[in-house]
Amino acid sequence: MAKGWKDEGQVTPAVSRRKFLQRTAMLGLAAAVPGSFLAVESAMGQEASKGKKPELASGTIVDVPGVKVGQVQNEEALTGCTVIVLEKGSACGVDVRGSAPGTRETDLLNPINSVQEVNAVVLTGGSAYGLDAASGVMRYMEEQGQGYNVGVGVVPIIPAAVIFDLSIGSAKIRPDQQMGYEAARLASKQPVQQGNVGAGTGATVGKMAGMKRAMKGGLGTASRRLPNGLVVGAIVAVNAVGEVRLPSTGEILAGAREEDGNIRDSLSWMIDAATPPVPAGTNTTIAVVASNANLNKVQANKVAQMAHNGLAKTIHPVHTMSDGDTIFAIATGGVDASVNLVGTLSVEVLAEAVVNAILSAKGAGGVPAYQDLR
Repeated sequence: MAKGWKDEGQVTPAVSRRKFLQRTAMLGLAAAVPGSFLAVESAMGQEASKGKKPELASGTIVDVPGVKVGQVQNEEALTGCTVIVLEKGSACGVDVRGSAPGTRETDLLNPINSVQEVNAVVLTGGSAYGLDAASGVMRYMEEQGQGYNVGVGVVPIIPAAVIFDLSIGSAKIRPDQQMGYEAARLASKQPVQQGNVGAGTGATVGKMAGMKRAMKGGLGTASRRLPNGLVVGAIVAVNAVGEVRLPSTGEILAGAREEDGNIRDSLSWMIDAATPPVPAGTNTTIAVVASNANLNKVQANKVAQMAHNGLAKTIHPVHTMSDGDTIFAIATGGVDASVNLVGTLSVEVLAEAVVNAILSAKGAGGVPAYQDLR
């Protein structure tokens, strides 16, 4: 073994136990998932993808009629929030797959419960502290007269989800009511900025070997428009414990770095048990997918469920014990479209938004980004 393997007269260079386990595991996954991007070339280093630079997908979530976005961030504390404001109340569903979520008003979105529309959705940093930003959004929406009419006034319905970004920048400065209020006030139809902005300001990925080997995550968005007028968009704060891969090739764009700077896949880290388990609740990817389809609350929940496949196409591993992955699905109405179509497009657009987040991120807080290693 030390001198290499022989196969049909060819001598192959020696392979370490770690590389052997990594390749064996990846090949096993490729066989178990036919047609997926976990193909043989992914296990062998993705030679075919070398030299091809990924490009940003086009569009942003504000291309969806009735959707506006506002963002505020603290670039020193490395945290922020992103607010998706709806011009009128819209159907909304949610699906939580991660095991350590930080959320607000998600029970309200259960189809068996009474309220049928939401007024805004908040994606924010700051862990559970950041949920305070939603109260600021609520105050702004009340001033605009937007909310559920309770006879003596309105109660804005503002679901929210958080990422854990306290381990970068300042752990003592988190998004608060004022930041949420300002983000809602700034919401517009202008193309959404990506990278180190809003809820993605302090996002990181590739933490299977700890923060010291992590890379920068961020905020990403994308959209698609069909000839019949259907528009599907997504916005996501990518803050995963796993790595982010390019779906078309399996190339790892950002993940856990070895001492020499090379990125090593999360599976081989776990196989080698090189580091202790990542603490629960210290990661999480959160997103909103939106369309102008005529969907009700039940159908929006199904779209949210389907949309998680967009994370599965790009983040490895995903929905772990250390993540609180949460996706909201909004339908502003106007175009007849099936749940199957909207859900399938949401998968594709969300995957594009995840990749956009990584390509747009910049190094911060001592954590390098994709741009720094290319």
